[in-house]
Amino acid sequence: MKTSRTVLWVPWVLLVLFSSIAFMGCHRKEKAAEQTAPPAIVIGPADATVVTRGTVATGPVLSGTLTAQRAGTLRAELAGSVLHTLVEPGTPVRAGQLLALLDATALQDAVKSAQSAVTNTNNSLAVAQHEEERQRVLVAAGAVAARNIETSHQQVVGARAALAQAESQLATARKQIGNTKVTAPFDGVVSEKLVSAGDVVQPGTALYTVVDPSSLQLEASVPAEQIGQLHAGAPADFTVTGYAGRTFQGTIARINPSADPATRQVRVYATVPNGGRELVSGLYAEGRVSSQAHTGLTLPLTAIDRRMHKPAVLRVTDGKVERIDIELGISDEQAQRVEVKTGVQAGDIVLLGAAQEIAPGTPVQLTPEMRQQAERLAQKL
Repeated sequence: MKTSRTVLWVPWVLLVLFSSIAFMGCHRKEKAAEQTAPPAIVIGPADATVVTRGTVATGPVLSGTLTAQRAGTLRAELAGSVLHTLVEPGTPVRAGQLLALLDATALQDAVKSAQSAVTNTNNSLAVAQHEEERQRVLVAAGAVAARNIETSHQQVVGARAALAQAESQLATARKQIGNTKVTAPFDGVVSEKLVSAGDVVQPGTALYTVVDPSSLQLEASVPAEQIGQLHAGAPADFTVTGYAGRTFQGTIARINPSADPATRQVRVYATVPNGGRELVSGLYAEGRVSSQAHTGLTLPLTAIDRRMHKPAVLRVTDGKVERIDIELGISDEQAQRVEVKTGVQAGDIVLLGAAQEIAPGTPVQLTPEMRQQAERLAQKL
């Protein structure tokens, strides 16, 4: 009876043993497969970018400085000391507003003297005219010779000349009094204050500079070989130092007819509206005169693989890298972007720079930052 029980257990033991061996074999095969499969390469924001929609443009590159179209330096028109300065740099002013006052004491004395001279010569003229009339009456009565009329008439002429000279001196003195008041020539902003109270100035001494910031001018240089792409009225897009991420626009107003013989650059002048007075004179600007612009799919120039006979990109699809031939449009050298006509779609993820050395078919894994960046850009498309 005992032997028969033992015989019955043998098949079950063998079955369990074979199952364990089979399981271990499968497990070893899976482990071997895992060990032979290459690990996924991690791709971050520095290694990839997203195909987006945008505008690329071409045209002559320009660089220059913003200047005010209207600017005036006020200079002293007479010698004297500065009594008061009423406005500081950066202050908005209206046309005719008083900026500074010069000492007018000596000029006031000159005005009084000129007024006295006018009064005296007026009296002299009146006396001379009365004498001339009296002589005419006497000549008519035969009491005196006719030459007396001529003599009295010459005295009237002399008195009139003296009065004219006195009146001219009075007008000059009054004008000099007016020159002691330094006023703004137009609505604008004081950019420079060059004197202080107590300074002694001479005719021609600079006192204040006033600029009108409502309309600026971009004085820029363009390579001479690109002059054929310029014309008056062409739009010019530019960035300004101190305004990161912002683009401003002007219009080409004038083109210098000659190039600088040393730099081979041509000066151009663009009018820049500045109604909000965001921009200020003196800032450095870089930009481009737009001669051609396209809107469509764009990529950075560094995303284009040009090692083959056709341009291509390395796109991440289903966790692997694949090479896709593309057709390019115009390139925007300033923005470092290029138009992509065919081969990719908006939202595709393509590799950049050194990541382009990854062989097609290699598995890759996006970092959370790269995924978030791709999702944000996809939402904007």
